[in-house]
Amino acid sequence: MSTLPPPVTSPQEFVPNHLVWAILSTLFCCLPLGIVSIVYAAQVDGKRASGDIAGARDASAKAKFWALLSAALMLIPAFLYLVFLLVLGAVGMVGGLSGVN
Repeated sequence: MSTLPPPVTSPQEFVPNHLVWAILSTLFCCLPLGIVSIVYAAQVDGKRASGDIAGARDASAKAKFWALLSAALMLIPAFLYLVFLLVLGAVGMVGGLSGVN
């Protein structure tokens, strides 16, 4: 009685799906771009499991791009708000000093 060895399977290449970054950018940054990132992040594992490593890499890169774009676009309103507060404080300080004789 001979036993056959188990079939040799090629090791699956690890492709990060960036799902955590996609969810965090959706919750804390820009909702529409974060949703796009979640869609691409969800495609990564399925493509990798089906053997489409190139497609998984492409979806991973797109998920990362959209998550980073979402986070970067959050910096613009934060910067404008900071400038607004500084201008408002400067105007208030100048207005407060003009009443002093």
